[in-house]
Amino acid sequence: MKLRMPNRRRATSAPAPVSDGDRGAAPAITRADRFSVQDLIVEAGYGIGARPTRLIMTTLGTTIRIASLVVTIGFAQTAAGQIARQFDAVAATQVVIEPGSTDGMNGSERATGRLPWDAPDRVSRLAGVELAGLVSEVPLDAVTITAVPVNDPSEPATLGPSLMATFPGLLDAVRGNIVTGRYFDTGHDARADRVAVLGSRAADRLGINRVDSQPSIFIGDSSYTVIGIIDGMERRSDLLDAVVVPMGTARADFGLTGPDELQIRIALGAGKVVAEQAPLALDPNAAQNFEVQAPSARSALRENVQADVNVISLILGVLALVAGGLGIANVTLLSVMERVGEIGLRRALGATKRNISSQFMVESVVIGLLGGLIGAALGVFAVVIMSPIQQWAPVVDPWLAAGSALLGAVVGLATGVYPALKASNIEPIVALRGGN
Repeated sequence: MKLRMPNRRRATSAPAPVSDGDRGAAPAITRADRFSVQDLIVEAGYGIGARPTRLIMTTLGTTIRIASLVVTIGFAQTAAGQIARQFDAVAATQVVIEPGSTDGMNGSERATGRLPWDAPDRVSRLAGVELAGLVSEVPLDAVTITAVPVNDPSEPATLGPSLMATFPGLLDAVRGNIVTGRYFDTGHDARADRVAVLGSRAADRLGINRVDSQPSIFIGDSSYTVIGIIDGMERRSDLLDAVVVPMGTARADFGLTGPDELQIRIALGAGKVVAEQAPLALDPNAAQNFEVQAPSARSALRENVQADVNVISLILGVLALVAGGLGIANVTLLSVMERVGEIGLRRALGATKRNISSQFMVESVVIGLLGGLIGAALGVFAVVIMSPIQQWAPVVDPWLAAGSALLGAVVGLATGVYPALKASNIEPIVALRGGN
């Protein structure tokens, strides 16, 4: 390695007179002759570039760790955004209203309010309401639902599907899909027709997969014509395991006294307004008798989801970063051991411990910064390229890229302390004799 000695500069003032007693003494070295910042940078540059293969391998290790950190957090942010958007499409556009209740004397719940039968029409006038529908579970007691008119007493008893009653508009309000056939309409409800729609899982249990032949099911001894099979149900997925009849039919045949729940599909961001106005629209004199479940703010939802996803991702990224820092420390320490002779020669020529330690610290920081810059760029590139493959919108915080690059330098600084101190403590005479 080429050794550079500090530049000696000519003093600007006239030399002081030399007495007879000082003629044999060495001239004093002024502060301008000391190891400068420029000398430090040049020496560190020579030290880094003297072994290009080792430089590439060390930088590659840091690059991979920084890139993995950026990719991990970047994909976590992207996934959190995707999950939040899916929640926004369902939870943030749904308001559920139920009758209020209170604890009775014997510990059972007692209803304090009642949803009106025309509740969907009342709330549909509110701003932000798109669709609304009523749903209620119909108690069957000992009545069973079967697909055949005759029951064999010798067969073991099986648990049949549940029975639910809804208004026609509920299917769209809970984002359900028609697999085959149709959903009942307001005419079926007004006439209390004995028609039924099956959830997809209930249809499988009853052995019905088509409705063009007008199959029937039996609720107790009464026959109900199956006119459709439904699936989807982003809300109220329990309907997939149920037989659904019109609300008017449930009132006429089973004595249903009132709806259990009002499902309201709203525009995004209208949750707060609808939650405040819907109880008043249902009963202006007793709005407090209704329990309203409204979506939280979109930003709060996104922050909560992103925070939960980032915890594990951040831990994995930090572990990878620590491994990269240990790699830098190991290579820097190995470089110190290989350059013992050089360090001893420089110490013998006047370099101080501070000069030696500063040089190795600068080398470690430069390697970490270089790896951080390349790793951050590769990490951002990977997130931007891979996210569209999953049909995700890439989300990368600009501070993440910049901070990761600087983090590489910080890791280099932290892991270079011990090798630098070890190098500065090497005694010149021991180094020149080939010791360590």
